[in-house]
Amino acid sequence: MPLDGTPLQRLGFLTIGSFDPARPSEGHEDTLRVIERAEALGFDSAWLRHRHLQHGISSPVAVMAAASQRTTRIELGTAVTPIGAENPFRLAEDLSTVDVLLGGRLHPGFSVGTPMHFDLYRDAIYPDTAEHEDLGNERLLRFRNLVRGDAVTDPVERRGIEEFARTVQPHSPGLVDRLWYGTGSTKSAVWAGENGFHLLTSSVTRSELGTDFATNQRAQIDAYLDAHPDRAAARVSQGLVVIPTDTATREQQERYRAYVDSRSGRVGVPTGPAGMLFAADLVGTSAEIADRLRADVGYQAVTEVAFALPFSFEPDDYAQIITDIAERLGPELGWSPATVPVA
Repeated sequence: MPLDGTPLQRLGFLTIGSFDPARPSEGHEDTLRVIERAEALGFDSAWLRHRHLQHGISSPVAVMAAASQRTTRIELGTAVTPIGAENPFRLAEDLSTVDVLLGGRLHPGFSVGTPMHFDLYRDAIYPDTAEHEDLGNERLLRFRNLVRGDAVTDPVERRGIEEFARTVQPHSPGLVDRLWYGTGSTKSAVWAGENGFHLLTSSVTRSELGTDFATNQRAQIDAYLDAHPDRAAARVSQGLVVIPTDTATREQQERYRAYVDSRSGRVGVPTGPAGMLFAADLVGTSAEIADRLRADVGYQAVTEVAFALPFSFEPDDYAQIITDIAERLGPELGWSPATVPVA
């Protein structure tokens, strides 16, 4: 728990929404069912990864729009959408529309800079202008300003029988206050704080203070909170990979542990030019995972989480994992499930 003893207040999960390319509709339906199940279990939020040219969610906007028609309470977010692959004006229209459909439950999260694997699809987006595109912070601020309701054009009002607004339509009041920024360094965390974004942390971060993942993540969270103009309104979410085994079958437990073992060699080893660190995946009973989280100095600084689901498991595995998270791990951390409001 946080150092002041505050229990976990908000519980979420993050999924890549993987699918078999021969049967993509089944995979997307599985993702929607997981979101529905999570709402029934009392989860506060469900978050979607954003992938291009992979067998995962390429259009969170479409998936969240579909989920808006099948849920009533759970908040939906992206963690994260690379703004460098998006047109800020069109994205503002799409996400404002989804937020209207959700009744104000949308929490978009973003990254800036060159998107991962951008070389594979850069020319499909910017065949002639890639070298001229600003993929950094200013692109995200343009999107933020459009969602806020800044004017797109001078007054037009009417052309013939058609009427026009000056701002992105539909306008969704409050969406601008629910924007998140995915950080991996102290510099980006400070920028997010200075500009009033909420902060998404994940299981990957930059090595700036040695090779202990939690120490680096905690330093970034502290820097973010110090930079935020309204610390009381600032929100920070942690996104480690957790795999509770309380109700898992023996075969599931063996696969889960094999998955974690296959990734353990990268823990504590700075990787690539940026010296990226990976957090250890947490597998075990909910009581064991809760003990490890309480000892994590990054977790001690947050009151909400979006636990990441492993990439390559089966629908039954995800059902077991999110059920154990909601019914076992969450309560171990002091969390209480939300309830669907009575109509």
